Amino acid sequence: MRVLYYIFISLYPKIAWLISGGNRKAALWLEGRKNIFDRLQEAFTNNTAPVIWMHCSSLGEFEQGRPVLEQIKQQYSKHKILLTFFSPSGYEIRKDYKGADWIFYLPMDSPSNARRFIQITNPALVLFVKYEFWHYYLSALKKREIPLLLISAIFRKDQPFFKWYGRFHQQMLQCVSHFFVQTDNAAALLASIGYTRNVTIAGDTRFDRVIEIAEQFEPIRLIETFIGSASQVIVAGSTWTEDDEELDHFANTHPEIKFIIAPHDISEERIKECQTLYKHNLLFSHLKQSPEKPHTANANVLIIDNIGMLSRLYKYATITYVGGAFGEDGVHNVLEAAVYYKPVIFGPEYDKYIEAAEVIGSGGGFSIENALELEELITELIADEKKYRIAADAAGRYVESKAGATQKICSYIQEKRLLTN
Repeated sequence: MRVLYYIFISLYPKIAWLISGGNRKAALWLEGRKNIFDRLQEAFTNNTAPVIWMHCSSLGEFEQGRPVLEQIKQQYSKHKILLTFFSPSGYEIRKDYKGADWIFYLPMDSPSNARRFIQITNPALVLFVKYEFWHYYLSALKKREIPLLLISAIFRKDQPFFKWYGRFHQQMLQCVSHFFVQTDNAAALLASIGYTRNVTIAGDTRFDRVIEIAEQFEPIRLIETFIGSASQVIVAGSTWTEDDEELDHFANTHPEIKFIIAPHDISEERIKECQTLYKHNLLFSHLKQSPEKPHTANANVLIIDNIGMLSRLYKYATITYVGGAFGEDGVHNVLEAAVYYKPVIFGPEYDKYIEAAEVIGSGGGFSIENALELEELITELIADEKKYRIAADAAGRYVESKAGATQKICSYIQEKRLLTN
């Protein structure tokens, strides 16, 4: 496994370079790492404050770690925050985030890169979010006895850590000072290979984050303009082509219902695809330019062609739909919708996402297999007020019942004096 890992970290940048001409994410991944150590050296040259480093793979993991980061920053105001991302989908959206003192791409894992990165930044505490495992970075942190917390961690029995050939991956686990896992099952898996004393079942910090977002909700006037007097609104977030192909017939045949569609990918090609599928559509960018034009009233589908609004859009829904679960990667974040006390609908691929299974178990979520099931379910929820209210209340109560992971992590940091000289 060590050899395969070395091949992976060696080939990944080369593959990114080969496809960068036609792949924007690959190009951004490469561009963001140009002269990375020179920029790091310049940024940290005069720093004398202790550094807290949080690393996230992408945007979803950042939102997961964000409540912890912000509470730490509030409690330890003399410390500085370093935030790193592996993926452009995290860095490019949050590179101007005000809660961190420095934001960088993480240099690709290698013995020399890890040593140099840690030597320059000299973190006092490190937090990796969910399932980031970079062998040489972890080894370098352990060698320098820098505490590393893995927060909102999730483990599955099919991962190499729990296989007979998993020795190399198990060595990475040995570098983690403490595991804050989401579920009892994750803790049991770690216990099966000897990790019990440094494991806490804390839950998922995303619950704290979505509750915080809901509490800080700010209205979007243009969305209210589009909805107008409509009594029923369907908000579909993070949709892929497969999701829109399940939704389009219902939207096209129910002009009395307003639909707000927020595609996961807002490339020009993808937005045009949505415009083709949804017959009576309006782009949010066009609404913004001319909110009073007659075509605003004639469209029953608003296509969101920007990033950053989705977590607030769900507030306007009667019923929510979360995309991704008709593809192999599975459903996106159902909590962003459920927190507003709205029923949540999604496709069949959700097995890797415990919160999706749990929201179904609570009565607040529903998985559908095809467009017919989707249309029947929406029609039933709209027609049966009692069923609707039971589902809506169940979704919201489920999210609220899972709050508190952030406080458990921060209390541990304080009790163990990890940031106290």
